Amino acid sequence: MSIRLSGLIAATHTPFDAQGEINLPAIETQAAYLLRQGINGVFIGGTTGEGHSLTREERLALTRRWSEVVRGTPLRWVVHVGSTCLADARELARQAEQFQATAIAALAPSYFKPRDVPALVAWCQQIAAAAPQTPFYYYDIPSLTGVNLPLAAFVEQAREAIPTLAGIKYSNPDLLQLQHGLHLDEGRLDLLWGNDETLLAALALGVQGAVGSSYNFAAPIYQRMLKAFDNNDLTQARAEQYRSLQLIDTLASFGYLAASKVLMGWLGVPVGPPRLPLQDLTAPQRHQLRQQLERLGFLDAASTAWLS
Repeated sequence: MSIRLSGLIAATHTPFDAQGEINLPAIETQAAYLLRQGINGVFIGGTTGEGHSLTREERLALTRRWSEVVRGTPLRWVVHVGSTCLADARELARQAEQFQATAIAALAPSYFKPRDVPALVAWCQQIAAAAPQTPFYYYDIPSLTGVNLPLAAFVEQAREAIPTLAGIKYSNPDLLQLQHGLHLDEGRLDLLWGNDETLLAALALGVQGAVGSSYNFAAPIYQRMLKAFDNNDLTQARAEQYRSLQLIDTLASFGYLAASKVLMGWLGVPVGPPRLPLQDLTAPQRHQLRQQLERLGFLDAASTAWLS
């Protein structure tokens, strides 16, 4: 199955209220903000979306609400359906197809792990088969799953077993494997880059689309980088890439996901705190974060002009 997701795809936060309950009404605000930032699509229920901290019912409700919000907009939407429970993953995949998601994606199970490529392919095949009309992406993120199997070997076996295989959501820093993947099947496989801090390197190798969390709050930085790259202005492109790295490093020093949710709130998109075991920022930490962003020139005390 051939599909191409280009440009920036935001890996969206799942919004919670102050009590930690899922806040579905906030999704409309999220989508409107991302559209204003020129985002091409959303990737819901993934790592940034704390998908593994949600109940199955919450994940089903999340998909249902996003299906309503994106209707009639240019946003393409990918539902992460991966789970440590195959039955749950299949149910999520069936529902995503019912609501006409652009695509589905699934990472490898991270407790009982597939020991080899055939086992991983069999796992993905069962999930993809539950949504036989919907493009399927394997979500390769070895830093969190502990599953790090050769990309080329996976694709060679999966393209026969999974008719809907469209590509890989590649959150893997291995640029060598990326190059092999980009040349498989005469370049028909859609590889979506998942490491925001090194997007420029992936663009240079031929990547056309990217899924990332920082596109939620820093899309203009990457839009400028994409424009500079297209204009062969590598000096400007490198400068923008480094700006993104500085921002991400600063957020990570406070706990990346919690800090990024705080930043979204400052931008007028209330996504609430993260769920345990992740911890929200304290009031002093929020103050320190704001000071650091201001010192870096990322956040003015009176405005967010750096994002314009």
